[in-house]
Amino acid sequence: MLIEPSADPAAVDRCTPGWGFAAASGILGWVLDAFDFFVLVFLVGVLAQHFHVSKAAIVWTITLTLAMRPVGALLLGTLADRYGRRLPLVLCVVYFSIVTALTPFAPNYAVFVLLRALYGIGMGGYWGVGASLVMETTPRRWRGMLSGLLQSGYPFGYLLAAIALRVLEPRFGWQSMFLSGLILAALIAAITLRAPESAAWELHRLPGVRHILGTMWRHRKSFGYLLLVMSVMTCLSHGTQDLYPDFLKSVHGFSNNTVATLAMLYNIGAIAGALAIAHFSDRFGRRRSIFLALTLSLLAIPAWAFGATLPVLIAGSILMQFGVQGAFGVIPAHLNELSPATVRSLFPGLVYQLGVLAGSPSVSIEYALRNHFGYRWALTAFEGCVIVALFFLFGLGPERRGRDFFAE
Repeated sequence: MLIEPSADPAAVDRCTPGWGFAAASGILGWVLDAFDFFVLVFLVGVLAQHFHVSKAAIVWTITLTLAMRPVGALLLGTLADRYGRRLPLVLCVVYFSIVTALTPFAPNYAVFVLLRALYGIGMGGYWGVGASLVMETTPRRWRGMLSGLLQSGYPFGYLLAAIALRVLEPRFGWQSMFLSGLILAALIAAITLRAPESAAWELHRLPGVRHILGTMWRHRKSFGYLLLVMSVMTCLSHGTQDLYPDFLKSVHGFSNNTVATLAMLYNIGAIAGALAIAHFSDRFGRRRSIFLALTLSLLAIPAWAFGATLPVLIAGSILMQFGVQGAFGVIPAHLNELSPATVRSLFPGLVYQLGVLAGSPSVSIEYALRNHFGYRWALTAFEGCVIVALFFLFGLGPERRGRDFFAE
């Protein structure tokens, strides 16, 4: 593929008045979305005991949640490209928060599975719409930084889930972790209602769903390439995050408190990586910044998987997540800049979430590899192959850093 030159940094930098509310709603919504997802990751053993099933059965619901996310991206993304960004975001955050709050009251495992599938729809709907609202309304010169802030909401949600494990679970029971996001959900809904509608969307809006789907079809080659990229990126993130708490407990025998503390530390590293690498991408380009982040993750594998002491594991996990989320911090800006103007909620959202669907078996694959090669080598072999594949995919791809969303 040909690489398009980046935009002139001296070009007019337009943004929407009141864009701070739009940025806050997109970022905080993704924090809450991630928090609700990662609560389950810390409670695999507890939930298995509560529903009288194996841990593998609970791990499978993680895959199911990831697999349902494209449904939400399709529904919410289409609504956002047809009717605007704000109201779909409000509906989405209220929906997935209520479903999450109902989860601890599931009377049996079957209902629990259904609720996790329904949650996946809400989780998948938020990212594409929230990212397009943030990227379209904010100043172009800050696009990389805000992309990092948006994507750092994911590890920040992970961090909050770890804190909840330390603070809420011992005092109020594990059920409280599923209920604790309701207050933040109400705040996010109020902020989103105060946010301005995207002027770029109003400029390029299409008259109907048929036109939206037609635009998607015309850009199917670009969609296919980005889908492959996001499929492998999903393996990078979920392959390094979802089973790591269980790895620390199973291989090293760490307690819940130790695992939660370590998770808090490596998610601080993840947040720092998302912010630093994304900010770096505004100056040096999206792909070069991703290459740097991937290199750091590759270098982290020995300490991350084979560390024999707690300090080594802490260092390895922090560096790993600095690189993983550093690469992901560039993704909101990169996908929005490569998306057609008229479908900038549906296109990147569906790419992102279909990539999650394609990569969703990664957790189960790693867990199965563990039975044959041990936890350490399963994590190492899987993530090593993923990182190498991403070097090739981004090396062959396009870049449109600094694209003017109003000029199309």
